[in-house]
Amino acid sequence: MIGDYVVPVIFLLSVLIFVHELGHFWAAKACGVRVLKFSIGFGSPIGFGRYRMCWVWGDTEYVVAWIPLGGFVKMLGENPDEEEGPEAQASPEQTLGAKALWQKLLIVSAGPLMNLILPVLIFVGMQWVGLPRPEAVVGLVEGSSPAAEVGVQAGDRIVSIDGEPVHWWSDIYDAVHAAAGRTLAFELETPQGEARGVSVPVVARAGVNAFGQSEEAGWIGIAHWRPSALVAIARPDAPAREAALRSGDRILEVAGEPVADWYAFAAAYAAAPPGIVELTLEREEEAERLELGVPALGSLEALGVMRASARITGISEDSPAAGAGLQAGDVIVAYDGEAITTFDSFALAVSSSGGESKSLSYLRDGVPHEVTIAAESMETERDLAGPRFRLGVIGASALVQGVTRTDRQRNPMVSVPRAVEMTVGITRMFLLGLSKLATGEVSRKNLAGPIGIAQMTGDAAKQGWVAFMRLMVLISINLGILNLLPIPILDGGQALLFLVESLKPTPLSLRAKLAFQQVGLTVLVMLMGLAFWNDLSRLWAQLMRSL
Repeated sequence: MIGDYVVPVIFLLSVLIFVHELGHFWAAKACGVRVLKFSIGFGSPIGFGRYRMCWVWGDTEYVVAWIPLGGFVKMLGENPDEEEGPEAQASPEQTLGAKALWQKLLIVSAGPLMNLILPVLIFVGMQWVGLPRPEAVVGLVEGSSPAAEVGVQAGDRIVSIDGEPVHWWSDIYDAVHAAAGRTLAFELETPQGEARGVSVPVVARAGVNAFGQSEEAGWIGIAHWRPSALVAIARPDAPAREAALRSGDRILEVAGEPVADWYAFAAAYAAAPPGIVELTLEREEEAERLELGVPALGSLEALGVMRASARITGISEDSPAAGAGLQAGDVIVAYDGEAITTFDSFALAVSSSGGESKSLSYLRDGVPHEVTIAAESMETERDLAGPRFRLGVIGASALVQGVTRTDRQRNPMVSVPRAVEMTVGITRMFLLGLSKLATGEVSRKNLAGPIGIAQMTGDAAKQGWVAFMRLMVLISINLGILNLLPIPILDGGQALLFLVESLKPTPLSLRAKLAFQQVGLTVLVMLMGLAFWNDLSRLWAQLMRSL
């Protein structure tokens, strides 16, 4: 539904632009500049006839307008052609142009600064409510990985790494990511409470960073996410196939008892008494749950099923995947000779393949097949839910949420510095991405316009308040940094204009100011056009994949 995207994006942009304009308003008032109008929204005031949300308090007209997309502040002397007006003549000391340079710079930079302060306040508030964060509990261990070889198992809690205490999964990720080629000492605690230590060699592995660029990082083959009980038929003569079980079925219950993940499914099936084991499952094309009876054979291997780590759910026409003969329902089991035990490992291997042709092994109705496929059109897309992979192949990542715990901090002496640190980290990442975009290291296709922002906002709103607030933080930082750039018509361009005027013995002419603003407007229109074109291109590609 279009409303699922329109309402969230209107709310998000209204808040961010209102906060931005509120910064200009406060700074102008503090510096003694007369604010003629402060409007929440655009257009005429809300209401009918004489009853409208519009009032005058002091020298300022306050308005709540019909179009709820932010707001604006109109200051005396703000526009080049206003200084000759009667209001400026009556009170010249209240015009923006009459103020000292530092006051002008404070006023124009206050809006972007408010956008950079807002994330700090949001993060403080989120910590007060409590953030669900992944705990340092292993949810999945990839087969033949360094972690598997030293005996790390799903359910183990990582207590410390090289003597440093570990509290959250992010601590593990950071330590492993930066330790390629080294050996790390892990202190583990089993689900039964037993403590043990292991030394895990960290291998260097090709991957992609947050900007989609290839990089080398440490890898040991563990993940926080747990594999869901999504099955694949492992061989044509599997007893599971004879019992009408299909690849892609998701097991929900075993003998009436719910199973949360693949490991719970395997344990429940192995513990079932001889005879028939009743399974409750969901199947993509079925509207209701299904009940199936399968023979109790002691293990899933004997039953002839395996975990469907990377199952294809759709193929785009004219894609390399379609050309190689892949079909929806196929289960990928190996790529370039390496076993695929998680969907992420498949996406990572493909995205770092450099466009070379690689072998790909898959199962179709339990029958193994192998093809050679080039990855030139493969790419890894990232959204708020995590990585998605496509090559004309739309895969279903068979993972469920790992162990989480609420991270709540209500002591401002702790929460405020943490909020500042989180905001600085995101700002640093954005500035790095902006520099890569400017130098061409990152494709201009990554620019998103109004449609892209609306899609991200709607998706975030569906995922919950945490994802929505994180997106608000990200866009607020973007808005703050971009407005500080020295581009005419933006706040940074206005600051540059004030600096230039301060170096001249006479003010810039009205014609020069208008020409300066025209250049900025042209640049912004070109950037918005590019972003809008990217949005339309992505929408068209999504439409073609869905046909």
